[in-house]
Amino acid sequence: MTAGPLPEVGGSPGLPEAVDVFDTTLRDGAQFEGISLTVEDKLRVAEQLDWLGVAWIEGGYPQANPKDQEFFRRAAAGELALSTSTLVAFGSTRRPAGKVDDDPTLRALVGAGTSTVCIVGKSWDFHVTEALGTTLSEGLAMVGESVRFLVGEGLRVFFDAEHFFDGYRANPEYALKVLEAAAVGGADCLVLCDTNGGSLPHQVQRVTAEVVSYFEGTSVGIHTQNDSGCAVANTVAAVVGGATQVQGTVNGYGERTGNANLMTVIPDLTLKLGVRTLPEGRMERLTAVSRHVAELVNLPPHPADPYVGSSAFAHKGGLHTSALGKVGGASYEHIDPAAVGNRTRVLVSDLGGRAGMAMKAAEFGVELDARAAAEVSERLKVLEAEGYVFEAADASLELLMRRAVGWEHEFFTVEAYRVSSYHREGPATATGEVDLATEATVKLWVDGERLAAVGEGNGPVNALDAALRSALDGRYPALGSIHLTDFRVRVLDAAAGPGLSDTGAVVRVLVDFADGERTWTTTGVSPNIIEASWHALTEGLVFGLLHADG
Repeated sequence: MTAGPLPEVGGSPGLPEAVDVFDTTLRDGAQFEGISLTVEDKLRVAEQLDWLGVAWIEGGYPQANPKDQEFFRRAAAGELALSTSTLVAFGSTRRPAGKVDDDPTLRALVGAGTSTVCIVGKSWDFHVTEALGTTLSEGLAMVGESVRFLVGEGLRVFFDAEHFFDGYRANPEYALKVLEAAAVGGADCLVLCDTNGGSLPHQVQRVTAEVVSYFEGTSVGIHTQNDSGCAVANTVAAVVGGATQVQGTVNGYGERTGNANLMTVIPDLTLKLGVRTLPEGRMERLTAVSRHVAELVNLPPHPADPYVGSSAFAHKGGLHTSALGKVGGASYEHIDPAAVGNRTRVLVSDLGGRAGMAMKAAEFGVELDARAAAEVSERLKVLEAEGYVFEAADASLELLMRRAVGWEHEFFTVEAYRVSSYHREGPATATGEVDLATEATVKLWVDGERLAAVGEGNGPVNALDAALRSALDGRYPALGSIHLTDFRVRVLDAAAGPGLSDTGAVVRVLVDFADGERTWTTTGVSPNIIEASWHALTEGLVFGLLHADG
């Protein structure tokens, strides 16, 4: 059987109407470098997955560590109330030459309190003889007996055939016998695992179709890793080949280069192939779940991720933004962003044109006529040549546009500021403590009154922020809810702006703010890091006060 191209919707008799989404973020995804989940984190992630509507949530390996044991205990005690999803415990087959009734892993699965378990077993003869150090017949017995034991305990069993595609290439007869042992034992789904992530889509589609044909009447699933960059494509190919369960993780987290990204797999299958993946009305939650889980695992969302990334429907080039303004998103967007809970964004930069500038102004609620749009466009090109980047600092861009139509804020006028730092060695101690502090002085005018204040902090931005707030104390109550949430500095290449040395180091500062309702970012650029920081800081406070008053 040879692999063919991906069909159009309904174009393949093997294409299922629906698939079950099996999420393994809490188990396989947690093996991603940089992720370390607490039990509380795992409970919150599971709640998000349930809200999204996946069929299965693999919670972890209850025998592996105390944390997973506590997770299943708390879930069984009612701390995890699932309305859509079913919790699954993960484990492995019995040990070589062992007995199922006293195997600690199988006993832990029985005691996990879940109605469904997923066990992994070797399907590559090389791994059976070399990694496990046992015979091929014992490998088959380990699988069959383990599945039969768990089914006998009243559990639904999924079987993950580890290294299946490698095993099928090396010894297809044995790989199929492993699946047969699981199926005869009562496994509800046979999951083909591309454990090393080295298979390609045409191979996965062909092999999956052959397995589906061989095990007619038994559900076949797919679990892919992304080592060749094909995890999503391989998952889609497997569904075209007849797989009815897809395993993956939120945002593609997982061992090494990650697992199949369900945030891409789900819309690919439903929006492109018409295969049902989630309950009605849940697809629109994809972006929110992607970003919420990213926060829970403490990793930044990847802006270029398909469908859910912040850049997935962001347009920067002049031709793109011009077409968007005329005919809407269909001109350069493959789907309606709202279908996955995302939105169209227009990025204004020196690559854009007046149409994009006008669209961005409308987004801000600024009436920018043709003259002002041209003025802002030219001004922006000069500023970006100096090192500014407005696509990451919408607040600074909005203020720039407002000033182009004659607006000037009246919150305060800066007369001067000064920053000084001192480093003082403390008394000789076992810890070798050093006293570090920064002091800032600002002088402002507000409603004709001259104000001066001093602030201290653990750095220039912190000290300047404290001095500004001290000087404005009581005049703008909204300042109390405006907070700096992040501060980033990048040293740029040699300065190219007017009046700057060709060899001078220029820094770009980005400062993030929040007020409990919205977040915004401002930017500053200068050869002096304090001047760049001051510019971004004052712009951020002005923006916050402007919208608080509005």
